[in-house]
Amino acid sequence: MTQCPWPCWGNRGVNHTGTFYHIATRSTVSLSFLSCLSGHRGRGKRRGEEGGRGGQSTTREISSKGLRRQKRDWVIPPVNVPENSRGPFPQMLVSIRSDQDRNISIRYSITGVGADQPPNEVFSIDPVAGKMFVTKPLDRERRSSYHLRAHAVNMNGERVESPIDLYIYVIDMNDNRPEFKNQVYNGSVDEGSKPGTFVMHLAAFDHDDNTTANGMVRYRILSQTPHSPIPNMFTINSETGDIVTVAAGLDREKVSQYSIIVQATDMEGNLNFGLSNTATAIISVTDINDNPPELTSRTFSGEVPENRINVAVANLTVIDRDQPRSPNWNAVYRIISGDPIGHFTIITDPHTNDGMVTVVKPVDFEQNRAFMLTVVVNNQAPLASGIQSSLQSTSGVTISVVDINEPPFFPTNPKSIRFEEGVPAGTSLTTFSASDPDRFMQQSIRYSKLADPAEWLSINTTNGQIVTTATLDRESIYVKNNIYEATFLAVDNGSPMASGTGTLQIYLIDVNDNAPSLLPRESQICERINRNAGINITAADSDTDPNVGPFVFELPTFPASIRRNWTVSRLNGDYARLSLRIQYLKPGVYEVPVIVSDSGNPPLSNRSIIKVKVCPCDENGDCTLVGAVAAAGLGTGAIIAILILLLCLFVVWMKRREKERQTKQLLIDPEDDVRDNILKYDEEGGGEEDQDYDLSQLQQPDSLEHIISKPLGVRRVDERPIIPESQYPIRPAVPHPGDIGDFINEGLRAADNDPTAPPYDSLLVFDYEGSGSTAGSVSSLNSSSTGDQDYDYLNDWGPRFKKLADMYGGGEDD
Repeated sequence: MTQCPWPCWGNRGVNHTGTFYHIATRSTVSLSFLSCLSGHRGRGKRRGEEGGRGGQSTTREISSKGLRRQKRDWVIPPVNVPENSRGPFPQMLVSIRSDQDRNISIRYSITGVGADQPPNEVFSIDPVAGKMFVTKPLDRERRSSYHLRAHAVNMNGERVESPIDLYIYVIDMNDNRPEFKNQVYNGSVDEGSKPGTFVMHLAAFDHDDNTTANGMVRYRILSQTPHSPIPNMFTINSETGDIVTVAAGLDREKVSQYSIIVQATDMEGNLNFGLSNTATAIISVTDINDNPPELTSRTFSGEVPENRINVAVANLTVIDRDQPRSPNWNAVYRIISGDPIGHFTIITDPHTNDGMVTVVKPVDFEQNRAFMLTVVVNNQAPLASGIQSSLQSTSGVTISVVDINEPPFFPTNPKSIRFEEGVPAGTSLTTFSASDPDRFMQQSIRYSKLADPAEWLSINTTNGQIVTTATLDRESIYVKNNIYEATFLAVDNGSPMASGTGTLQIYLIDVNDNAPSLLPRESQICERINRNAGINITAADSDTDPNVGPFVFELPTFPASIRRNWTVSRLNGDYARLSLRIQYLKPGVYEVPVIVSDSGNPPLSNRSIIKVKVCPCDENGDCTLVGAVAAAGLGTGAIIAILILLLCLFVVWMKRREKERQTKQLLIDPEDDVRDNILKYDEEGGGEEDQDYDLSQLQQPDSLEHIISKPLGVRRVDERPIIPESQYPIRPAVPHPGDIGDFINEGLRAADNDPTAPPYDSLLVFDYEGSGSTAGSVSSLNSSSTGDQDYDYLNDWGPRFKKLADMYGGGEDD
């Protein structure tokens, strides 16, 4: 390859007459220059004789030594276009030419974003001259580069050269100021922080190219408010935007907040050429517990009524310069001496931070007239490192106890005593007296009765002596579990008066003062002696052990009939059986006396009467109805009279029933008519298949002579009455099958208007159904109204008539 006769100028462009695309600002280059550029940049590519990428292969001799120069692909350097250019527009960027335009007409075009893709028409090309233009100012912040492709085709649209890539880069200009995301930034730093303590971070963003000075931002602090303790308490890292403390002396109690104005400048902070913007940083000085609480007084005082709780008796106040209502400010009070039992506690008011000395256990004036407390106060949070506690955090509190009139009290409450029941009225039981806790007051106590359910007791108003006013009874309803309770009241004469109550419990010891009684009081037994027959009896006693069972059951000796007819046998200590001694005892009600004795000392006996009903019994040992009546004390005559009376009542009821039946409405329910009637049915009229059937045997006779000739009293009540009948239209003998409905309706009207029609089952005329039945005539049975019938032929009719054959075909009746 020969030395290139022209210098390679890159994308600045030179004159050319080459065979491929080349981009150069307002210049062209020759084919020799193409080869030079390709070899010089080392990015050439050998093309085949067929001309790769669809291009035409072109060779040319260079010297007589046989060297050949080949056409090669070429990557065009990118074109740099400054943003925000003022024009004029369109502004030419490069010229694209093919060496084949000497022989044929060629049309040039470009494709890609900015040409035929959105944003469209940013770039354009002269299709004949091949000059490419930019049509408007470019904005690097919207799009920093474009990738286009250039095309060359002949007049037939056939490609004559391979497409070539064109890269256009937008050169950044400093047209954007740095921008803070917020106008105000908030940060915080603890008071007392050392120099170099990180406070907060600020950052500004510049839309210009940050690889150039246009986008390189630098920070600085313009001002600080307030200037205490020095004007420059903070500094900022110019590149990162980190704010740190410069000096010590931050004190929240003096300055709680700082306001700093920060400036951000591009062009690496060059104030002459760079663009700037500002933001405000608010720095809060956070509290630390560097101020211990201080009590406002060395001594405090208060007073408390005795026997009162949950009342504030003194108020302690403190001063704390830390952040109010924070753990560094909240006061915590403790009693360190003067209250060994724990009568008091100190509650902190969350709003005022005051300490309220409160009584949690009642105090007694008679034991302690005053308390001397030592109180210490601290914060909820511990003090910061290096801070010493103040001597004013400890004070003395004097609490005086106020004497109050306390109510009298019964030392033993409830008080229990034991006495036997049956103590007579006027018996002194005990002295139930109260004590007055006010030893330093001269007071007297008076007593009264508050509750005495049975009104058995009285109390002396001055000394509390309890005396009975009635006999004490353990079996009383007012005694529960052998204990009787009464309540008494003790009242002093203080100002104001106070009272106390006491309960007296009297345990009543049982004595044998209740004789036993028998249960049941009534029973029944069979008139005849039975091995299992008998009445189980038991005893009931209101006393308790040992004054109850085992009981002794016996029959009295008088009258003599008692022991002659009855016997009693003991089953166990509580039960016995009363039964008959004789084989039979006449039914009736007997009063059998039985003597029962308890096991008390001395024992008590009781004669009880048991009403025993003696009655006849069935096989189950139960009294029969007659037996129960007999046992009620009625004689045989009385029983017969009762039976006759019942019979008479039944006869009267039957007659009344018959009278009601006769006077009953004619239209009765079929279920109430239990008579067996012989019903006479007339023929039912003509049918479709029975028109030729002879029903003469079933037709009602036209004459009523056989009925009229019957004597009175012999007529059947279900036959047609012998009175003149109403005349009705004559029915057709053979109704038309289509007139069946009319036929039935006519029959209904006739029956409704016939005053002689019986309401019960009677001989009704239904007319005949006609002839034509394939079953044959029923008259073939040749039944006769007189004489005996011979039904032996039923045996020949098959199994369906076997039952009838057995009933009627067996010959003569027995």
